[in-house]
Amino acid sequence: MITSIVVAAVLFVVFLFLVTGYNRLNTRRNQIENAKSSLDALFIKRNDLIPNLITVTKQYTNYEKDVLDKITQLRQTSQPSADYRQDDETAALMKRLMIQVENYPELKAHTQFTNLQYSWNEVEEQISAGRRYLSASITQYNDAVRIFPSNIIAGLFGFRTHQWERATDAQRQSVNAENLF
Repeated sequence: MITSIVVAAVLFVVFLFLVTGYNRLNTRRNQIENAKSSLDALFIKRNDLIPNLITVTKQYTNYEKDVLDKITQLRQTSQPSADYRQDDETAALMKRLMIQVENYPELKAHTQFTNLQYSWNEVEEQISAGRRYLSASITQYNDAVRIFPSNIIAGLFGFRTHQWERATDAQRQSVNAENLF
């Protein structure tokens, strides 16, 4: 009777050990899939965000350039047009307005570039953090698959080490922002 209780207790402990180890390995494997999914979300964000920010920045820069070109052209006109000559007060007002706009143009293209740089940097930092998290997750999982006693459970249930994520040659090249403009 005592032998059967001892055997039952040992079997129960072994069963708990197997269940706990199996669940831990599955949790770590799921952590890797979660990290990959999070990275994919960041890659999608970068793919959607950066080209759109560049387009907005280019459009605003072109708009600002056109405005400054028009202001310069208006300023270089030495004589008011015939319509302005008829109304000296309007001509004087227009001249003062053009001088003020030329002297104090509110240029904002630099803000667009700053926003672009900030957003780009933020996305790249998030991707970098995501990659570090993925690497840590793979390390934890592979350690559990290889280290005793969880390696026994991994072998029993077919858990294999996870392959590391490697950058392609194209990914190792730095992004040339000039090509995007």
